[in-house]
Amino acid sequence: MKRITALLLAALMTALLVSCGSSSSGKTGSSSVEGRTSFIMGIDPEYPPFSYLGDDGNYTGFDVEVCQAVCDYLGWELTIFGVNWDEKLVQLDSLECDCVWSGMTILDSMKEAGYVISAPYYDNTQVLVVKEDSGFASSADLAGKQVAVQLGTSGEVLLNGDLADLAATFSGVVTCDSFLKCFTELAGGAVDAVFVDLPVAASYAAANAGYKIIDEQLGAEQYGIAFRSGDAALCKAVEDAVAALVANGTYAQIAEKYPDVVNNLLLLND
Repeated sequence: MKRITALLLAALMTALLVSCGSSSSGKTGSSSVEGRTSFIMGIDPEYPPFSYLGDDGNYTGFDVEVCQAVCDYLGWELTIFGVNWDEKLVQLDSLECDCVWSGMTILDSMKEAGYVISAPYYDNTQVLVVKEDSGFASSADLAGKQVAVQLGTSGEVLLNGDLADLAATFSGVVTCDSFLKCFTELAGGAVDAVFVDLPVAASYAAANAGYKIIDEQLGAEQYGIAFRSGDAALCKAVEDAVAALVANGTYAQIAEKYPDVVNNLLLLND
C-alpha cells in the first residue's frame, strides 16, 4: 500500500509540474527571476526594423539585439519565439514565451487585463503607404479605396476606434496576419494602401522600390514590453539591465544600426 501511495504521489507531482509549465527541454516560459538561466522572447518574426529574420537565417532587429544584450548582461540564454501577433497575449499566458517584445504598442486594455507593461521606450505613429505612382497624397485621397492592416496591431485598433471615421471613408479594410502580407496585397493591386507603424513603413520603403509614405501621421502611441500578470520582478530585472546598457553605451551602439528607429528612442532622446 505504501508503495502504491508513493507512486500515486509521484505521478501527482509530475502532473503538477507539467501543468505549471516546467519542461526538461527548457523551452517553456517561467516567471521566476532568482536562479533564472534562460529567457524566451516573443516576437513578430516579420517586423523590421524591430524583429525579423536576417540574411544569415537568425533573428535580428533593434528589439532582438537589445534583448540579446540584456540576456548577456544578466547571464541568461536567449531563445527567440515567433508569436502569432493576433494571439500574442494568449501565447504569453500559455507560457510559450516570457515576454512580448517586438514593436508592441502599449494599450490601456493590456494594463486593465492585468499584464505587466514596461516603461515606454519608443514614440511611434501610424502612416499610410501607397505605390509611388498612385497619385495619392493624403488619407482623404483614399476615400472609396481598400486599405490593408495587420491583425492584432494598434493600427487595427485605431481603425476600429479613434480613427473609425477615417476607416468609414474607405471602401473596406482588409486584415492580414502579417504586415508583409499587407504589402503583398498592395503590390498585387488588391488594396490601395497599407496602414502600418512609421518605422516599419520606412524600413520597407527603403528596401523595396516603388512605394512612398503619405506625409500624414495618424495616431501617436508608444512601444513597451509585455509580461504576464505577477511578473513585475522579471520586468524590473529587464528594465534595470536596459538602464545599465544605456549607461555603458551599448544601447546607443545598437541604436546606431537602425536609423529609422534611433531618433524616437525615449531612453536616448529624453
